Amino acid sequence: MLAAERKDLLLARLAADGKVVAKDVAAELGLSEDSVRRDLRELAAAGLCQRVYGGALPVSPATADYATRTAVSVASKQRVAARAVELVAPGSTVLLDGGTTTLALARALPPGLACTVVTHSPTVAAALVDHPSAEVFVLGGRLFKHSAVTCGAAAVEAAQAVSADLFFLGVTGVHPAVGLTTGDPEEAAMKRALADRAAETYVLASVEKIGAASPFQVLPLERVAGVITDASPGEVLEELRAGGVSVLSAT
Repeated sequence: MLAAERKDLLLARLAADGKVVAKDVAAELGLSEDSVRRDLRELAAAGLCQRVYGGALPVSPATADYATRTAVSVASKQRVAARAVELVAPGSTVLLDGGTTTLALARALPPGLACTVVTHSPTVAAALVDHPSAEVFVLGGRLFKHSAVTCGAAAVEAAQAVSADLFFLGVTGVHPAVGLTTGDPEEAAMKRALADRAAETYVLASVEKIGAASPFQVLPLERVAGVITDASPGEVLEELRAGGVSVLSAT
């Protein structure tokens, strides 16, 4: 089998099964595991999969730039946002991560809901300018333009002064084996810093993030109170629940 044919097969398996296990494919095709791993490395370098220990997972489309992500799974993000809003009690303090799903959440907050919102996302803060009952605080720092959020030491230091009831976390991948992931190490560190400042953390997981993975882990799944998603029931959600993760349906 030619290398191009092997790669096509690996991509087809990834699309059908949601994962590739290198040793299983090697045994099936009569190849060495090293050959399969080399193919997976090349596919990962081309942005076509995310390598993990033992094989590969689908790469998350949520790692694209901010402008591109605004057009990805729009209806799914709105459903997730609507479910998340139900968790916000009057008078509570809420930390909102950056990203297009949290932007949808900010827009979904009822006008009469009095709350305090703390965010490191200028776009999320701007969406709440006309909200009559929300007090808004913005954490300063270096602007990470890819995701339109502030990151770095100054932003982490500013977060240390916050004590919140809820943190709504945005990630690019949710997978039972590799946990919660994102595409940038500084963003991952900022998300961890924000999670440390909230009593409970909920993951906003629109459908394209379920079963996908990115290079940098944000948090292990046991650190969050729940995952909010509108993904249809399937193997990944079953594995999440079997691992003790609370999955809140947004359908």
